[in-house]
Amino acid sequence: MPLFKFIKRRLSAKESKGNVGPNSASILRGCGINPIQYHGDNGAHTTTVPGRDLTEEKRSPSPVPSTVASPCTILFVQWNPTAIVMMNMGGPETVPETHDFLKNLFLDGDLIPLPFQRFLAPYIAKRRTPQIEQQYTDIGGGSPILRYTRLQGEGMARLLDELHPATAPHKAYVAFRYVRPLTAETAREMKADGVKRAIAFTQYPQYSCSTTGSSLNELFRKSKAGELDPEIEWSVIDRWGTHPGFIEAVAQNIEKALAKFSPETRHETVILFSAHSLPMSVVNRGDPYILEVAASVSAVMDRLKNSNPYRLVWQSQVGPSAWMGMQTGAALKGLARLGKKQVVIVPIAFTSDHIETLYEIDLEYAKEAREHGIEVHRAESLNDSPVFIRALADIATKHLREYSQNKRPVSVQLGLRCPGCTNATCQQQKAWLANGGRE
Repeated sequence: MPLFKFIKRRLSAKESKGNVGPNSASILRGCGINPIQYHGDNGAHTTTVPGRDLTEEKRSPSPVPSTVASPCTILFVQWNPTAIVMMNMGGPETVPETHDFLKNLFLDGDLIPLPFQRFLAPYIAKRRTPQIEQQYTDIGGGSPILRYTRLQGEGMARLLDELHPATAPHKAYVAFRYVRPLTAETAREMKADGVKRAIAFTQYPQYSCSTTGSSLNELFRKSKAGELDPEIEWSVIDRWGTHPGFIEAVAQNIEKALAKFSPETRHETVILFSAHSLPMSVVNRGDPYILEVAASVSAVMDRLKNSNPYRLVWQSQVGPSAWMGMQTGAALKGLARLGKKQVVIVPIAFTSDHIETLYEIDLEYAKEAREHGIEVHRAESLNDSPVFIRALADIATKHLREYSQNKRPVSVQLGLRCPGCTNATCQQQKAWLANGGRE
């Protein structure tokens, strides 16, 4: 249902943004409007004005000036939502979507640079599809990442309406990189909703050109192709891996996992922070991801008062090329050799469950750990954690407040390209976003 606000021509600029302050309340009363009844359920107005039936005007999708039987002139103005576009790689909701997901993933040169990518990507996807389909079958028939991203977004938007009413209503949209809803599909939904203000909010806590950068490059390409509404004013939340709310949510889940071990030996448990690995070709051009993941780990351990020994390891390597190590599986084997018997694995770079947590950690690594005589537990993913959802809302609120003050669409860090970057799209994307998504 569309949201409307009354604007009295004599209201101050601040009050005309939807706040019903003392002055506007008295004006509304003078017009025969009860300000208590001004906002009905779900944002719909239940107000009536003496001598006039406004039922049809309330339903009008465009501003409708009306003259009432009082000295007041009232406008009904539709509130277009402020879009919070939650960007992530995504995952197939059902097993049959696996092939297209893999093909899109291997076609992305920002994530996996390949020679002759247009030709090799479909071939690799076809070869890997049966194996990955079986993995999705083993975790219940698909990835839950879309369900959790929507839950997180809806909870965040509700909180944002309270925390930053000046830009309300807020609506969360999902834009996945490799599976529906893809960026173009989300852009069409936003246009249909009349969105004129949008935040590209990465759901990767730590920035990498291969993840957040890839999603922003795709957003830019869709703009160049005319698939984005050119009237939308964009800004970007590009990293938040040390935000206190995020750190608190991760730390609480680690504490729950540690509580599964006996109090006598709990302090000996090794905490393995596991993050998605990167090709060394990406790392060596100056990508900040490794540094930012390490910063997240350090902040979490500070919150835990460095109660346990810990290491940062890397998972999900694909293909024969060199990737960042050491790998999570190799680390488990090494810890067993050192006589360590208890491990908590923490998915530090993921915000919700998907194949890397549900299959790779819960099934593959857990099995390997048991074979090496290690008792292993995984810290839960953030999923629908109220602490985490509040953190998302706080991050977005801070961004909205700062943007209203300085109108700076991007962070200082986002403006800096990797020293070894040769991607022309990356350069163009940064310039486009620095201008608020305008040509």
